[in-house]
Amino acid sequence: MDQLELWLAMAGLTFATVATRAGLLVFHRLSPGSTVERALRYAPACALAAIVGPELVFSHGVVEPGHYKLWAGAAATAGFLVTRNLFATLAIGMAVFTALRLVGWS
Repeated sequence: MDQLELWLAMAGLTFATVATRAGLLVFHRLSPGSTVERALRYAPACALAAIVGPELVFSHGVVEPGHYKLWAGAAATAGFLVTRNLFATLAIGMAVFTALRLVGWS
């Protein structure tokens, strides 16, 4: 990436940030409909799934169904379904993740 592309990218991101923040100041009186508000409740879960999902399935850019990250994610999901406790979910997932890495599972 040359200098011009870098500066254009920074300028574009700056403009997008300022425009969205200014839009909130200008249109603060407008309220989204109830359907939009209900849909926005799922945005954090969707964003988390979009970030974590590919990490669980891909290893070095290739789909590996038996990868240890996938098994750790499955164990964490099962732990959550059984306990409904966030701390237990994290502990189970990390325990399986660490154990599989230590035994050399790939």
